[in-house]
Amino acid sequence: MEARFALQRKDFGLDISFTAPGRGVTALFGPSGSGKTTLLRCIAGLEKPDSGHFKINGHCWHDAHKSLAVHRRPIAYVFQEASLFTHLNVRENMLYGWRRIAARQRKIHFDDVSAWLGLETLLEHRPEQLSGGQRQRVAIARALLTSPELLLMDEPLASLDANGKAEILPYLESLWQQLDIPVLYVSHSPQEVQQLADYLVLLEEGRVVAAGELNALLTDPQLSIAHFAEAAAVLEATVIGHDKAFHLSSLAFDGAEVSVSYNGLPLGHKARLRISARDVSLALVQPQQISISNSFAVRVVSIDPDREPSQMLVRCEVGGQHLLARLTRRSIHLLKIEVGKKVYAQVKSVALMK
Repeated sequence: MEARFALQRKDFGLDISFTAPGRGVTALFGPSGSGKTTLLRCIAGLEKPDSGHFKINGHCWHDAHKSLAVHRRPIAYVFQEASLFTHLNVRENMLYGWRRIAARQRKIHFDDVSAWLGLETLLEHRPEQLSGGQRQRVAIARALLTSPELLLMDEPLASLDANGKAEILPYLESLWQQLDIPVLYVSHSPQEVQQLADYLVLLEEGRVVAAGELNALLTDPQLSIAHFAEAAAVLEATVIGHDKAFHLSSLAFDGAEVSVSYNGLPLGHKARLRISARDVSLALVQPQQISISNSFAVRVVSIDPDREPSQMLVRCEVGGQHLLARLTRRSIHLLKIEVGKKVYAQVKSVALMK
């Protein structure tokens, strides 16, 4: 996927350029007013840029010579509000998307989408009988049943409360593993990005600040997202064992091993781990006889000032991946922690993201 757009309006300018994978979830992250929604509208053809181009999987949708009309762009668009048809039940809302395209173009099937999003028992319900999370799942299903080549999602969880988000996020995690199409996911929530994205594009004031693989950007101390209170690393790991007596599962990554609550995933399953910067402490020697069981060797890559004057952000490398530790200046001084030094990371909490 290749995007380049320039657009000038009275009170806002967009000048962006980035490339992203042709499969998986690319998150567009930035504060309100950074241009995320305007960028989606340019890609969808709803906003006409002054100049630029957009190409996806070898097909050009917009350049200086042509611009596909909105109805000819094979996209699906999911907004903050589900906007279901209130006079139709769940099944009929979903079939509205299914019927919009010719039978020969249908690549995603009704029963599959129902199962992926856990809607099988809700098909006869009316929208007013559904929770906010359920309504948004129906909206996503309706969009997918148009068999798009690109799925655009503009802060789809913004209107949900904490319970609604917690309800829908596991479905979205599983859904991305089933889809063979790229997703552009707009959010200003670090937690959503950490849980759902494979690739990250950071925007500020209509410009791309950085674009790249998720872990690399989340742990880059030169970027603001690494200094948020919710700063965390997302690591790729493999399930290597289960301890049913203690209800634990073991996962390995780059020579390190951690335990999480028992998950029942098969051995060899590839999973992602979220490790918050505030849950990591560092020790000079391998810790023994402590309650924190997750500990492994890392190498200090960088030490940078954090938002709080009393704190520093330490970036550590384990194999080819990185994690962050938020430590006090005093601790770094007393332990003489410096770049290049081998230390041991102690992780109080690890979140498994399937």
